[in-house]
Amino acid sequence: MVAGEALAPQKHNSPANGKGRASHDAVQPRQIWSIAAVDAQPLLLAFAMAGGAAAYFVAPSEPPFWLALLAPLAGAGGIALGRRMRLPSALQIAAWLAFGVALGMCAASVRARLVAAPVIADETGPVMVEGWLSEVETGSKGPRLRIEIHAIAGLTPDATPKLVRLTHRSRLEVSSGRFVRCWAVLRPPPSPSMAGEYDFRRQAWFEQLGGVGYVQGRCRGGALGAPEGVVADVRMKVAAFRRRLAAHVNVAAGERAGGFAAALVSGDRSYMRVEDQVALRNSGLAHLLAISGLHMAIVGGLVFYLMRRLLACLEPLALRVPVQKPAAVIALGASLAYLVISGAGVSTQRAFIMLAVVFGAVLFDRAALSLRSFAIAMILVILLQPESVMTPGFQMSFAASGALIATYEAWTARRSASDRVMGGVSYSWASLAVTSLVAGTATAPYALYHFDRLAGLGLLANLAAMPVITFVTAPAAAAALILTPFGYGDLGLRVFGYSLEAILWIAETCTEQAPSALSPGKQMPGGSLVLFSTALGLAVIARGLWRWAMALALSGPAIWLWIAAPAMALHWSASGDVFVRLAGGEVQKFSYVEGDGLSPMRFSTLDPSGRCSDWPCILESEIGRIALRHPDLEPGACSLASDVAYELIPLGAPRPDRRSASCAQPIYWSDVLRQGGVTLHTDGATSKKAAPCEARPWKPCEVEPISRNGG
Repeated sequence: MVAGEALAPQKHNSPANGKGRASHDAVQPRQIWSIAAVDAQPLLLAFAMAGGAAAYFVAPSEPPFWLALLAPLAGAGGIALGRRMRLPSALQIAAWLAFGVALGMCAASVRARLVAAPVIADETGPVMVEGWLSEVETGSKGPRLRIEIHAIAGLTPDATPKLVRLTHRSRLEVSSGRFVRCWAVLRPPPSPSMAGEYDFRRQAWFEQLGGVGYVQGRCRGGALGAPEGVVADVRMKVAAFRRRLAAHVNVAAGERAGGFAAALVSGDRSYMRVEDQVALRNSGLAHLLAISGLHMAIVGGLVFYLMRRLLACLEPLALRVPVQKPAAVIALGASLAYLVISGAGVSTQRAFIMLAVVFGAVLFDRAALSLRSFAIAMILVILLQPESVMTPGFQMSFAASGALIATYEAWTARRSASDRVMGGVSYSWASLAVTSLVAGTATAPYALYHFDRLAGLGLLANLAAMPVITFVTAPAAAAALILTPFGYGDLGLRVFGYSLEAILWIAETCTEQAPSALSPGKQMPGGSLVLFSTALGLAVIARGLWRWAMALALSGPAIWLWIAAPAMALHWSASGDVFVRLAGGEVQKFSYVEGDGLSPMRFSTLDPSGRCSDWPCILESEIGRIALRHPDLEPGACSLASDVAYELIPLGAPRPDRRSASCAQPIYWSDVLRQGGVTLHTDGATSKKAAPCEARPWKPCEVEPISRNGG
């Protein structure tokens, strides 16, 4: 069924004449979609809920809690009233959209209060941190340890965070699931330094991550046993099992791709080399690291196929019970186990829910509607974790899934099994190209918004990697699973590792041969992303030429807003790094002072420039000459002549009482620290004094914001 045609009146065949009776279209005008169709309500509800949750997070102030609770009830009343009064389809669509927006905002508001936990208020000195190590993550400066806290020296129980994340710079000698004791420096989770950047502080609130920092020395194991409570005990045992599984796969799959294999099997990326992750990201193959539909389909589909064949061989059972039903139950259990072992990320949750809908349809003898399973997955993820709506993983995962489902339903509805497409290319091989093209196009706006780049040879890399995944990696994983009970699972894992070595070679080759990552040169405004998302949603819901017409109608204004928006000219991050758009448009990074904040995610691949070797460092930018001042310059003095437009004044240089007219416009490091970052744009405009801060659960108002110009 075509994605949009699922929303339209369907034709029914009649056995009497062999051609079918007159379609419903003969007695009423054709519509773009119908609210009464089977897939319309779940899709509309899912998209509206995503919009409502996003609206809650970007709102400048916290909405009244009573309003968030009552709004969904009012929306449900509007839907019931519309059905009872048989209102026109357009009004019923509006009622569903209003209900979805209200429900999404309500889910986000309720969860923001349910997860409330203490957060470190200020930076601490070295303190003793005791707790259970639940996860080890990869970090550029060393492994990042996520610790469930038992106690922190100097903090009362009411002020002690539930979780902290510490960077461990020395050799790690403890493993997940262990009780550990660490001397650490803690600070609150940092806020984003640029408008539109990923808000780590907000995500940390919903993860109950109350502090970040680094370990002084090494974390050492303690004598305390498992945490109290059955759930906590099971969680630690699962964490320990994941770590042991990752360590075993890392060795069995081979030195070159062992870390990659461990990440795919267990979701633990700590064994994977940073350069391999960069190569996969720059080549457009980073989606392989996000355990999602491909991996879940391999596990669930493989178990279902094997169990169905095995049960069919048991004649007494096969004659009495439809063997596909117990096979579906077993496959669902295996998929659930994989969900837990892999860490239950957002993309994995979405894939598991969609797979559960498919297996549920097998159990109840119903047809599995792909678009409906997609909508149900989105609705459940938003209800369980509404904060994930703002993450790149949620956006790119559901964008790719929705676009692929709509494309393949439209494609398969218009071909026979023996069709050859794209000239003499078979459907199976053509589908690899279509999958890469559609998924890449659907996720491009989100990659550009969050990371400011696209993979230069992403389509070629995916076309080369997909056959390896399909015909070598998946069978090798199946062989490892089947041979493990007999003690020969490592043979399958070694072949699994060889196939992943080939994928890493493809990623490295495409990264080296690509001229550079494709970047538009300026940050996409939020309004453009909203329009692109709406266009993608309409392309999934609508049918026929209407889907293209409406998608193009919204993409045009999105591109215009993007072109009209001013570009970043200078950004001084709370990490201490300075990013300058030089004359000619190239953005370069300068490591200026030591800071503890975050650098912008969109510039994460930039290496520090070596241009600043003398002080003051003069840079020719698109907004004039910029000077990076030496900290030892005497207070109050101008470092340069009046042809310098902006002067960066680092820590150690006090503010002068009065600025001479011949001095450059100063930007103070103290303002960067208090504000979280300073950004100037190519239009020369500087921010006015910010409005009074409106507190959100994850953003307390402790310090009044100050203007970006340092005044």
